[in-house]
Amino acid sequence: METAATHRQGEILAALRRAGGSARIQALATALAVTDETVRRNIRRLEAEGLVEKLHGGARLTEPVAEGDLQSRVREQPEAKRRIADCVAGLIPDGASLFLDVGSTTAFIADALRDHRTLTVVTNSVTVAAKLATRNGNRVFFAGGELRAHDGGSFGVDALQFIANFQTDFAVMSATAINAEQGFLLFDLEEARFARAIMAQARSTIVAADSRKFGRSAPIVVGDPARVSVLVTDDSPPTAVIEAAKHWGTRIKLAP
Repeated sequence: METAATHRQGEILAALRRAGGSARIQALATALAVTDETVRRNIRRLEAEGLVEKLHGGARLTEPVAEGDLQSRVREQPEAKRRIADCVAGLIPDGASLFLDVGSTTAFIADALRDHRTLTVVTNSVTVAAKLATRNGNRVFFAGGELRAHDGGSFGVDALQFIANFQTDFAVMSATAINAEQGFLLFDLEEARFARAIMAQARSTIVAADSRKFGRSAPIVVGDPARVSVLVTDDSPPTAVIEAAKHWGTRIKLAP
């Protein structure tokens, strides 16, 4: 019995890691083809060992979880990311100028923008550039430098110097974690530096993030959360984040 329980707990930990560190009980039960009560029972044991923390209706890992490569992240929560992407695209008019970063949600946003016309897009993502270049009179500017293997992003001094040439209507970016205490966070220092730069050079900043990011942890604070004009997500944030957003002056928009 103990061996079976230990095996089940290992499966739950693996499922939480695949989900980016947190997941709802029902989602875990569906993924593992077990009952909700089986998941809850094993979550209680994992919490007693200090491996997970129970959340309302779910659980999250207590260990930091690094993000996977772009392709694996694109496969996570695709329906939520499409809804968020469509909502963000509705905020951006034809003819607008915008920065787009390398996040997986941003790749969905690039798809949602493919019918827009005469956009000026500045990006460090080869995926975004490929989706929006040579379409509908768009102009796409790609930040130079070596492309990273795991996400097709260009970072470093050359990329930062390049984007310093632009002032845009919008900066559209993603986040690894969002909490009331620190705001918007990332795992990668180069991504955080790029995010800070585009936020400083855009009239309005939109963060696009699915609801799994609430309450998650990441080590690097992007910057002053008051610079974020709009947070677009797929489900209502925790009360603490809602209250913090009021203080930051950040509007929360739920994707329909």
